[in-house]
Amino acid sequence: MPTVYNPDTYMADFRQVLSQGRKRIGFLVGAGAPLSIWVDENQRISGANDSRPLIPGVDELTRQAIEGLEDHTKKDEANRIREELGKSANIETILSKVRLLFEALGPLEVNGKSGNWYGELGKDICEQIGKIVGVSLPSDRNAYNDLVTWIGGTSRKHPIEIFTTNYDLLFEAAFERSRTSYFDGFTGAHEPFFDPVSVATDDLPSRWARLWKMHGSLGWESADHGIVRTGNMACSELVYPDHLKYDLTQKQPYAALFERLKNFLLTPDSVLITTGFSFRDAHICAVLGEALSKNANSAVVAFQFGLLDHEEPAVKMAVDHPNLSVYAWDGAVINSVQGQWKPGEMPKNWEQIRPTYWGELKSGLPHCFILGDYSKLAGFCLQAKATDLSDARNTGETNADATAKAAPEDRGGPSKGETADAAEVEA
Repeated sequence: MPTVYNPDTYMADFRQVLSQGRKRIGFLVGAGAPLSIWVDENQRISGANDSRPLIPGVDELTRQAIEGLEDHTKKDEANRIREELGKSANIETILSKVRLLFEALGPLEVNGKSGNWYGELGKDICEQIGKIVGVSLPSDRNAYNDLVTWIGGTSRKHPIEIFTTNYDLLFEAAFERSRTSYFDGFTGAHEPFFDPVSVATDDLPSRWARLWKMHGSLGWESADHGIVRTGNMACSELVYPDHLKYDLTQKQPYAALFERLKNFLLTPDSVLITTGFSFRDAHICAVLGEALSKNANSAVVAFQFGLLDHEEPAVKMAVDHPNLSVYAWDGAVINSVQGQWKPGEMPKNWEQIRPTYWGELKSGLPHCFILGDYSKLAGFCLQAKATDLSDARNTGETNADATAKAAPEDRGGPSKGETADAAEVEA
């Protein structure tokens, strides 16, 4: 008999985990998150047909970054590398290959291109990335505002930690707009420098959120004494944790940040919530897999934007690790068992709550689980702290701790033209 899961049960318990303020909660935010925010040409939130995602997905970012190269020789070489890399090609793997050639060749020339030439190509690619992802946070209410408002709205025993693979400054803008304190690993005022000792400790008050930029960020630059944060949108040099043997200053941000992610998951009673993350990042997945295997008392809850059959990397990891659960449109993997969503009878006082996680992704499509959309997930978090859950549970597995352990191209939100056909999404 096929396994079925009642989303009401799991979401009731998940809301309680979010509202209690006692668990150690983190978010892993991938490149799919900004895809859930659609804006017009004036950067205002819009649902019009001519609107576009706030920041494009990885594939489109790769295309735009290469097309933006003004030097045709550099553009041709970037496209050649992209073709050579095949299925693994994206802007980060291309940049890694360019840097590998820069390190390997040095002053030598091969086919008229020296290591220094590839060094300039790398800088040009970073400059194009900066132009694309260096957008401002919309002034309208949006998912980043909602999540930060939730973070700052509850007294907590432990700080909320945000791990993100994105280069943009959207979280920084949201924290500062709401006057919510946060720490990102940098210390100082004139030219803040990365301080790995502070990253490894928890000396700051729990009301200070933590923001960890796992793949680097706009405004980061290498200096003689390490990595500094310039505070601007410039992207002259993105440091990325690839396989190259960088010097100590380039290794250090990533060594400290990845260690922080691992230690977070090795801490008992921790819950990491992923959104807009495709589970195709080998660096991040290696840390997740190792930590989940070592610590059965931690949990990862992956909210995926897609049908379960289309989330193969996430599903595979969840099958191998019972403390990783995947929640997709039509089904879930919980305790390593794959099943389909099937809502039960409406719980008491739940009429306005169920639509926050179960509804239409697009007009005309059957209802499905919608929290794979980053905007919907942020809104769900924002509303969690105000709900009485005493009568919410209507089936088994109602313990919040049990749910946290078993629960819930990067995609975070609905992209036009990319929603499933109505026949593919089960009501």
